[in-house]
Amino acid sequence: MNLITPDTGLLFWMVLIFGIVFFILAKWGFPAITGMVDKRNAHIDESLKLAEEARVRMSELAKEQEALIAQTRQEQGRILKEAAQARSEILAQAKEDAQAQTAQMVQKAREQIDNERETALRDIRRQVALLSVDVAEKVLRSRLSDDSEQQALIGRLSEEATRENHKS
Repeated sequence: MNLITPDTGLLFWMVLIFGIVFFILAKWGFPAITGMVDKRNAHIDESLKLAEEARVRMSELAKEQEALIAQTRQEQGRILKEAAQARSEILAQAKEDAQAQTAQMVQKAREQIDNERETALRDIRRQVALLSVDVAEKVLRSRLSDDSEQQALIGRLSEEATRENHKS
């Protein structure tokens, strides 16, 4: 048996076994293999189709997300603008209230000062009147210590009262 050139008997059996194996594979093996390859092919096609749909859906979602982000930023800007406006209004109102309270406090202080001044003036007038009466009393006592002087004063006062009555 030569390894480089086979015998005809060996060649016959090798061809016969190859034919039987080929027949068995062609009858049952190749259809199963091609069926699996076709199934795998269909699965791959389906997966590619699903991947394309997912890609399209993801791009749609990305567009929706960008629109939502833009809308959110716009809403955020509006809210910040409203907050700034509200802050300005609150500050203006607080200033106005503070000015009104200050004016009211100043007015009350002026009224209180006026009242105290009037009270002080009344007290001073009363004290001046009392002092004047005391001084007049002392002066009259010293001047009217004599009865003749008292009679002359009473006469003068009654004349003045009579003249005042005639004028009015």
